[in-house]
Amino acid sequence: MPTDRLLATGDVCERLRKMLRLFAVLCCLWSPVGVFGDVDAVKSVSVTEGDSVTLKPGVATLRDKILWRFGDQGVLIALIDAGQISLYEGPDGRFKDRLKLDLTGSLTITHTRTSDSGPYDVNIKGGAGDQVSKFKLTVYSRLPVPAITRDSSQCSSSSSSSNCSVLCSVLNVNNVTLSWYKGNSLLSSISVSDLRSSISLHLEVEDQDKNPYSCVLNNPITNHSTHLDIRRLCQPCPEIYSCGFAEPVTRLVVAALVGVAAVAFVVYDIRSGYAKKAETSSRGL
Repeated sequence: MPTDRLLATGDVCERLRKMLRLFAVLCCLWSPVGVFGDVDAVKSVSVTEGDSVTLKPGVATLRDKILWRFGDQGVLIALIDAGQISLYEGPDGRFKDRLKLDLTGSLTITHTRTSDSGPYDVNIKGGAGDQVSKFKLTVYSRLPVPAITRDSSQCSSSSSSSNCSVLCSVLNVNNVTLSWYKGNSLLSSISVSDLRSSISLHLEVEDQDKNPYSCVLNNPITNHSTHLDIRRLCQPCPEIYSCGFAEPVTRLVVAALVGVAAVAFVVYDIRSGYAKKAETSSRGL
């Protein structure tokens, strides 16, 4: 084979190798996010009811058209088109006067409510193509402070005088966990999910126990706790109330004595009346 033909073939092979290397580099640099959006990536965001939250899709330009949608039905709630911002009230008017949108595409929801929870997506049009970002917002109710009370059934004939039974309770909560701790050690817990309900958790301790106990109510972003004051709650039951039927029997005896006294007074009054009448009659004669 002539030398010039061999050189030509070598040049072609070298060019092919360069093209392949360039193709490999382009494959590594290319990402479908800039064209179609990473529709599978969902960013989870949590906030406490009443606070504000900002959903940030990334940096946009004034040339972009930006659409924010909410819910499974994809209801349009905010729009930027040609630099003009438009805000909508959303389903049932729930977002009225509570949305803010800047020209970067960041959406702020003020005075959040639990009804704001759900999926959000933003579509940024322009540049190399559409960019889609997805969010899942969860708005948690504000937590009450758990209340600790003495179990009213503790003062019974079957209870041990050295034991103290207490209840930790919260009302009208959802998506929370209620727990008893001894120091930093978890003793017991109970959880509720979406439905609002009232929950309580029992704990029995020795009335002379010196260990620190606390009842903790928490959700994924905050918590409230109440310390158990054993000396205050776990006083010995008063003797008159301490066991079984002592209290109702005492009340019955007192009521009977009052009744007897009332009857005696009536009888005395009647007899006094008769005596006065008899004395008056005898004087007349």
